Amino acid sequence: APGCVTIAEDSTAWPGVTRSIREGGLGFSFKWNMGWMHDTLLYFSKDPVHRRFHHNQLTFSLVYAWTENYVLPLSHDEVVHGKGSLISKMPGDKWQKLANVRLLLAYMWSHPGKQLLFMGGELAQEREWTHDHSIDWHLLEDQGHAGVKRMVSDLNRVYSQTPALWEQDFSPDGFAWIDANDADNNTLSFVRRAKDSDQVLACITNLSPVVREGFRVGLPKSGRWDEVMNTDSERYGGSNVGNGGVIVAEDQSWHGLDHSAVITLPPLGILWLRA
Repeated sequence: APGCVTIAEDSTAWPGVTRSIREGGLGFSFKWNMGWMHDTLLYFSKDPVHRRFHHNQLTFSLVYAWTENYVLPLSHDEVVHGKGSLISKMPGDKWQKLANVRLLLAYMWSHPGKQLLFMGGELAQEREWTHDHSIDWHLLEDQGHAGVKRMVSDLNRVYSQTPALWEQDFSPDGFAWIDANDADNNTLSFVRRAKDSDQVLACITNLSPVVREGFRVGLPKSGRWDEVMNTDSERYGGSNVGNGGVIVAEDQSWHGLDHSAVITLPPLGILWLRA
């Protein structure tokens, strides 16, 4: 029916769950991407010094991302029955744990697919969820937790204003790697595209607590790119390492692209650059 959405919480490899019934599918609107969830959470649980050995756990989901209409779930199943909260899965001290949560959520918003975030995740709740208690809203008195909530609000705002992040979620035309193979530096970079191919957003991710200064990244367009998201902003409780809100790409080929820019990558952070 018009306006009705059906979502399959399906962990099998049954083909065509979101294909139309006329085409021999099951006719669901969306399917949970359980593989993405398990691989991504396993990767983020690793100390950054070991993440280079698990790099494929982030890249593998892009092998099959367009075989179904996927939802990326960080659901109730992952924060109950002794599994702990999202922040409890993260390595490092309190600052690094919060930075990793911000990084995880922004990476989720960047990845092809729709987002499903269980309540409490938006403020990095520390306790495992239980139906006997409310969300730990008192955590918002802490600037680190308030910063996560503020960032989720900003992610939603920028996301809604940027068709490149959602308009072609279910088509490979909406995604292109910049560099999928920089495991030693724990970086990952890619471009999202709208149907209007001039609308592009570059996502550059630093999954290490080391600041990457003088980091050259290939870009599909020259000229001005606006830094519309930086998860390390002091607004979110980060260390405020970045590029002053704007970078300029020059005509120097890099990563197989005609243009590039030298940028500063914040620690345990992700940048969204919008042309």
